[in-house]
Amino acid sequence: MKKTSQVSGFYKLSPEKRLKFVKDFADLSNEETKILQSTGALEMELADRMIENVVGTFPLPLGIAMNFFINNRDYIIPMAIEEPSVVAAATYAAKMARKKGGFFTSSTDPVMIGQIQAVNIQDPFAAKMKILSAKKEILQKANEMDPMLVSVGGGAKDLEVKVIDTLSGPMVITELHVDCRDAMGANAVNTMAEAVAPMIERLTGGRVYLRIISNLAVKRLARAWTVIAKEELGGTEVVDGIVEAYNFAAADPYRAATHNKGILNGIIGVVMATGNDHRAIEAGAHAYAVKNGKYGTLSYWEKNSDGDLVGSIELPMAVGLIGGATKVHPTAKVAIKILGVKTANELGEVMAAVGLAQNLGALRALAHEGIQRGHMSLHARNVAITAGAAGPLIDMIVERMVSERKVRMDRAKELLEEYKKKGKL
Repeated sequence: MKKTSQVSGFYKLSPEKRLKFVKDFADLSNEETKILQSTGALEMELADRMIENVVGTFPLPLGIAMNFFINNRDYIIPMAIEEPSVVAAATYAAKMARKKGGFFTSSTDPVMIGQIQAVNIQDPFAAKMKILSAKKEILQKANEMDPMLVSVGGGAKDLEVKVIDTLSGPMVITELHVDCRDAMGANAVNTMAEAVAPMIERLTGGRVYLRIISNLAVKRLARAWTVIAKEELGGTEVVDGIVEAYNFAAADPYRAATHNKGILNGIIGVVMATGNDHRAIEAGAHAYAVKNGKYGTLSYWEKNSDGDLVGSIELPMAVGLIGGATKVHPTAKVAIKILGVKTANELGEVMAAVGLAQNLGALRALAHEGIQRGHMSLHARNVAITAGAAGPLIDMIVERMVSERKVRMDRAKELLEEYKKKGKL
């Protein structure tokens, strides 16, 4: 039977039944399934090898976003996140997208940039020419540092040189372009930058200080786009409302920051689940949002000639399938298997699609029903639990707070006391 990510009422299933579905969909072993069930999947001995001064681990909820149909293939999306409504919004948006074929994606080669900073150069523009003239030798030296990467088609492919003005005078910045294949690439790029630094010093007569990767990965982009039928959204008025909400974000950086945060809600959930570097992704995304000289949106929303909503997104996506926590953390390895991605490019494209879906879910809520209705009903559960509610009382208090539109800690405690007096405990 063909596997599909479209399961009606998935959210109504018990965690055990959801896990059974995921196990069957991704062909997980019993051992892999147990890892997902365990809050202590990362053993202390392993954690102690990953970072310094380890005293424990910090589990996050791992949810599954459903309904994703990307490039004519079904995906179920593991997301590690503490914020309510994110998984639900992405799932709902993906369901709306299926009518017109789901999401379509593309990406550039997985090229990262390594920067070598040279200072104290008398003739910086002449130095730039000397570096460019030695391009072949520099790339050869860089590639000597990682023959394995070169053997699979990666390695240093090109270099650029720029002269920049700074508070301490001109600097000559050499930028290595390294195809990292299925790695995020920080270690490989940094090693290559270190190796060629003495060559840069000899060529320029200057001194090299920094030799490090850039997280503004403009050579490593992921793109996704989708068409959402107007009837799936609730009609022309909702389409227009979403476009107006986008136009607001595109014109105002204060709104754009929240717009992009919503995109990253989805992306970072997948980044965390797969053991990738969420700080690098966020830094690159926000920096890329300023590529036109003003902070803007990472996504674009418009209406086509049929009156349907069209969305697209493009952003740097420096993620990998090898190295780092992705190959060490037990849950991250299972999450990769659940996704079923085979290359880092595919992983980045899936993340871009999830970001676009999450953005759509948030914009529809804002334009159609207000963000509070959906988000606050989920947030109310956290408030009720924090106030001390347990069992059936949680749902009773949530229902009251949402109906009253008073999702607050003080109200949750009042309701808890009220039900205690009524003998509801």
